[in-house]
Formats: sequence, structure tokens, C-alpha cells
Amino acid sequence: MADGSTGRTVRVLVVDDHPVVCDGVSTLIRRAEDVSVVGSARTAREGVDLAGALRPDVVLLDLRLPDLPGAQTVPLLRAAAPDARVVLFTAFEDRNALSAALAAGAHGCLLKDVTDTDLVAQLRLAAAGRRVLDPRLNGSAPAQLQARLFGLSLSRREYDVIRSAATGRTNPEIAEELGLTRNTVKTYLQTAMHKLGARNRVEAIRRAQQEQLL
Repeated sequence: MADGSTGRTVRVLVVDDHPVVCDGVSTLIRRAEDVSVVGSARTAREGVDLAGALRPDVVLLDLRLPDLPGAQTVPLLRAAAPDARVVLFTAFEDRNALSAALAAGAHGCLLKDVTDTDLVAQLRLAAAGRRVLDPRLNGSAPAQLQARLFGLSLSRREYDVIRSAATGRTNPEIAEELGLTRNTVKTYLQTAMHKLGARNRVEAIRRAQQEQLL
């Protein structure tokens, strides 16, 4: 479906140390019959335990938790509930923490001031396997971004591959998203790593973040 609906109830787990956030999410999606909050957790470790027990479709994860940072929590959540989509849910535009969590395998990021319609639509898209990212979190303005790419000799396609890799997508997933072959994605990734002076994709993502490309 065009709206990303999965045709069944999207089960959401909220991991946030502020109880009002879970209540707020429940309130925002109360009118959607196909999306519901099935649980909430105050800490990363509690969230991992609940994710394993509840097997939600989407985990809304606060970028800042008292026990573990987002970059460490994301892999634990994905291991506990491999089919769940982990979406960062934050009020802070902390690019370092955000990039680290995306590089660790998060499937996107939303800001906490989303409206009810936006949140429901994004949760549906996430559950359907789509990348979700609040447009306000995108990189620099087009002209500035183009200037940075030119300075690094990066092509737009190489940048697109690195940006997708930063969301935790595998090469086959990037190929599907960008309409490329797997070998072409591999080639773009290798050339991008070379131009960024990186030995692997994690270093490439970090270097791209340092260059304010992500």
C-alpha cells in the first residue's frame, strides 16, 4: 500500500526514561486502529528484555537513556528481536550520537514533536521495512552538501550508498532501495571508502559524519 501499511496491527515498544513519552505516543496513535503500544521501558536493558519477550514490530528508542547510549542499545535490541525495526525517538539533534546509533543498525530517527498523523504514518512505514528519517535531520542545504561532496571527490551515488549504509542497511537492501545491482553498490561503497580514507564501512560512516555529510 502507498502509505506503508502492513495490513495488520503494528505493535510498538517505547523505550524512554520519561513516562510521559510513552503516554504521549499512546495518545498520538489512539485513533489509528492498526497501530498500538504494547509495552514501555525506562532503561535500555529493560527495553532489551521486553523486546525479546514481546517481539514488537517497531521499537521507538530514546537516543539518551540512563544506562546505555543508543549506539550500544541498538545492536542489543536487534539481537533480542531480529524482526523489529529500531527507530530512534529523540528531542535532541545530537549528530554524533545519532550517527553512531544509525551506524550501529538503527533503521531511522524521528523527532518527538511529530504530529499524530506523521507518527502513525512513519510507524507504518518502519514496520513495512522502510527507512524513516525526520526531514529536519537531513544533512546540509543542497548547495553546501554539493560543495562538500565536490571537495571530497565523492559522487552523488557514492554519497547515497554511504548514507544508506549509515542507517544499518546491508548491501542487498541498499541495492533495492537505490535501484542498483549488488555489485554496483559494493563498487560505490569501496570507492567511497577509498576517497574518505576509511578501511571499512564503519570508518567511512564516521568520516562522512565528521565531514557533516550525515
